[in-house]
Amino acid sequence: MRIVFMGTPDFAVPTLSGLAAHGHEILAVYCRPPRPAGRGKRQRPCAVQVAAGDLEIPVRCLDRFSVQEQEHFRNLNADVAVVVAYGLILPKALLHATEQGCINVHPSLLPRWRGAAPVNRAIMAGDPVTGISIMRIGDGIDSGPVFCQKEIPIRARDTTDTLRDRLAREGAALLCDILPRIATLAPIDQDDSVAVYAPKITKSETCIDWSRPGPEVDRMIRGLSSSPGAWTRVGTERIRVLHSELVTGIPGDDTACPGTVLDDQLAIRCGTGAVRLLSLQRGGRKVLGAREFCRGFPVPKGSRL
Repeated sequence: MRIVFMGTPDFAVPTLSGLAAHGHEILAVYCRPPRPAGRGKRQRPCAVQVAAGDLEIPVRCLDRFSVQEQEHFRNLNADVAVVVAYGLILPKALLHATEQGCINVHPSLLPRWRGAAPVNRAIMAGDPVTGISIMRIGDGIDSGPVFCQKEIPIRARDTTDTLRDRLAREGAALLCDILPRIATLAPIDQDDSVAVYAPKITKSETCIDWSRPGPEVDRMIRGLSSSPGAWTRVGTERIRVLHSELVTGIPGDDTACPGTVLDDQLAIRCGTGAVRLLSLQRGGRKVLGAREFCRGFPVPKGSRL
């Protein structure tokens, strides 16, 4: 098929690579423009732009679709547009500018977790499963009819990064499987009455509240990893916490206040139960496992976070 591909982060790369490997003609790749990154704030191209360059596919980096850009899009005469985490709402005029419209690979079991942060929210909510939905983009946010879905279990130690990687691979495989017969498939409308939204993570959500139950704290840490990352304070220093696990057989004093360090392996008392911190990061430093972190930055038993 003649395809226009639209995506930005690394989550979209397996789908782009899969389409190319299956012999589809990718006419152009649309992605968001390079952004300042790193200490030097140099312009860094997104993962899709890099992948498209390796595949020698023309790239158009846009933050908006001008009238001229919309005309260019139509003149590509694509059979379908494939959208994967593009990060830009498409003008309505483009939704029907190809024969098969715009097909989206969305990392949730729609209508649950429509919106910007479906993987984070699924982990944070304690969902046992999530999945991939292949859908046709309509006027609303992730509300278009669904062609097919595949369930993916959420593991006890999953972070957003590990789960997103699995979803990216499964989404690419599912799309490549159904795309040759997309014209013969009849998508099913979503039930808006049971829709759940996954709003973008805000800064106010990232500070760990140790008074919350242990399972909630653990899911929060894993659901925010690696970006934007949950954080806490050790003394006056702000520390990012990127991985954790629930503690069984809680060590130390059962009457300890929430946020108390219970042992020399970073078990932390929560409102109920405890979690163990597995990887941490100081400002401007690299991510370290708990043992290595504590060698350079001791957090003794009895400390309060």
